Amino acid sequence: MFSKSCEYGLRAVIFIAQQSLLDTKVSLTTISEAIDSPQAFTAKILQQLTRNNIVSSIKGPHGGFYIEMEAMKTLNLSAVVKVLDGDDIYTGCGLGLKQCNEDKPCPLHFKFVDIREKLKYMLENTTLIMLANDMELDVFHLKT
Repeated sequence: MFSKSCEYGLRAVIFIAQQSLLDTKVSLTTISEAIDSPQAFTAKILQQLTRNNIVSSIKGPHGGFYIEMEAMKTLNLSAVVKVLDGDDIYTGCGLGLKQCNEDKPCPLHFKFVDIREKLKYMLENTTLIMLANDMELDVFHLKT
């Protein structure tokens, strides 16, 4: 459903949000290890997220990636997905066909509409602070 970049990006943002709750800035190495992702690939993803004001970064020995508390309260998963994958997930075909619509539907079209609407609702209504708090319960994990 999501690209590999988006999957890693979502995991990274959740991890950074969790650490930001503890007022901790995290390094690229720490993030890559925590979410089990290739470091170079993660660096490119974090660069996109930083450019689009999803995460912030500070260089230097006491630097790292973080998310401001106010941003965590308002940023939702949809914002992360849009930066990394665009909004095709809300409009694209479930089978990946370029031409799929009400007039010329694929076999999944009408079933996928409902799933897409539920996914959109979940992504738009799940904030980073919610997931960061959930991670603090020590029930969830970000590694495969």
